[in-house]
Amino acid sequence: MDDTTRTEIEAATFRRLLEHLDSRKDVQNIDLMNLAGFCRNCLSKWYRAAAEEAGVKLEDAEAREIVYGMPYAEWKQHYQR
Repeated sequence: MDDTTRTEIEAATFRRLLEHLDSRKDVQNIDLMNLAGFCRNCLSKWYRAAAEEAGVKLEDAEAREIVYGMPYAEWKQHYQR
């Protein structure tokens, strides 16, 4: 498999993970942390770090909005128990 194909597959997999998490708003971050050792906030931090490695400046709030699909404060208001 060449690098471009691998990157495209990894990107598609990440998008599918975000879609899955978006469809499971009932699953709280603490549940994810307890069971999987990572949560939506971890994903947003990893996303920001990868962006910075690629030379793209991204604020925490911007990365969280990408992962949560909306501003973090809005997600917390609607879905965090």
